[in-house]
Amino acid sequence: MQKTKEEMALKMKACYMVKPAEPTWKGYKCLSEWDQTGTITHVPTIYFYRPPQDWVKLGDKIAATLKQSLSRALVPFYPLAGRLRRLPSGNRLELNCNAEGVEFVEAECNLKLDELGDLSCSSEHNYHDLHLTPLVDYTRPIHELPLLLAQLTRFACGGVSLGLTISHAVVDGPSALHFISEWASLSRGEPIKTMPFLDREILLREVDDGDVSDGELSCLDHFPLLIGKSDNLEEKKKEVTPAFLKVTKEQLEKLKRLANKGRVSETRPYSRYEMLAAHIWRCACKARKHSSPEQPTALAICVDVRSRIEPPLPSAYFGNASFDVKALSSSGELLSNPLGFAAGKIRETVEKVTNEYIWSNLKYLKNQKDLRLFQDLHGEESSSTTADDNKELFYGNPNLGVVSWLTLPLYDLDFGWGKEVAMSLETYDTDFDGDFVLLQNPNGDDEDGSLIVSVRLQVLHMDSFKKHFYADII
Repeated sequence: MQKTKEEMALKMKACYMVKPAEPTWKGYKCLSEWDQTGTITHVPTIYFYRPPQDWVKLGDKIAATLKQSLSRALVPFYPLAGRLRRLPSGNRLELNCNAEGVEFVEAECNLKLDELGDLSCSSEHNYHDLHLTPLVDYTRPIHELPLLLAQLTRFACGGVSLGLTISHAVVDGPSALHFISEWASLSRGEPIKTMPFLDREILLREVDDGDVSDGELSCLDHFPLLIGKSDNLEEKKKEVTPAFLKVTKEQLEKLKRLANKGRVSETRPYSRYEMLAAHIWRCACKARKHSSPEQPTALAICVDVRSRIEPPLPSAYFGNASFDVKALSSSGELLSNPLGFAAGKIRETVEKVTNEYIWSNLKYLKNQKDLRLFQDLHGEESSSTTADDNKELFYGNPNLGVVSWLTLPLYDLDFGWGKEVAMSLETYDTDFDGDFVLLQNPNGDDEDGSLIVSVRLQVLHMDSFKKHFYADII
């Protein structure tokens, strides 16, 4: 018999504030402009485990191990134990390294893991209403919000889930996964392998005019609006739904042939990201059925600049070292040309991200009086912006953003009771239209070669998008 939502409800058992195990540096750290722009909300992920019986029988051993190792991890990664605060002007943020700690929640669920269906990021989930990752109350002042929240949930079968949500204002994807990996190492009884590089001075220095050009910074222009609209408020109100689409190795090969058809053999073939993002862009335009072929559309591309900037940033740089650039076109232009045209637009946009372009981006943001115009926030923090401001960071119709997590170490996270049986991206009602993430298939292997596309689109457009996504791979 189908369990009711009430029967599926979680029971919260305890909530702790885990603080660094040793005294850490306290004071205020400046945030770079990249920390303070784009998505500065929390990003949730979730891992599912089936621990051996010796762990299950010991009751609180898993929770105690996680809390103890987390406390130790927060010593070298002490910025995560702090809080954000707005400067007196209200226009910028800084990091208060006050060791307030990380929120750690313990919960129980009367379901078995098998009753949740497919747990991985390769399918839609039926456990959304369970809230297996901690909820962040964005109606609270920003200086009260923990930067990292963790939730351990025990299931009736002995399985557990670890839900994490981490502030994008402090870390980007590589930094977040660096921390989580080192936390897992400490939990297994192993030492930290790579200490975080916490010095952000290289991105905070004054930018000399000789470092930059007056070239176009399209990544900082307004995103296009639907023709005939003066803002995107109506689009923002429309219901968004998630989906997870598998792309097989054979389908990737077909896309590769389509994208590179007619290209000179000496030129570098389009990458997996370029051809998949191009395919997504064209399918989104078809699904949205824009009223005019002249409809402008932008594709936001997240570029990691650790190795692109001069001098290069250490790979262990702990903070945001990436920003979005925008490929621009029109619906008609994308759909009247072959797949390679859209892929070429994407490549041209990424190739613009030179050292000079990077410093130009930073200088432009440093000269802005109010960085809130470039921020994606929830609740009271975002309500202070005007309707005109709100068009800055909306990736929804007619726009989208495609992020690649293909090279990030998302899987095989072992805290001492074995690697996860599944990992997924959690979803909330705050998901935005036009958000796409490319992931390795956690259920595949090296020979399988398949990928997963995490999709967030308006309910009105999702079925049509799925249809075109597969039908156009011929």
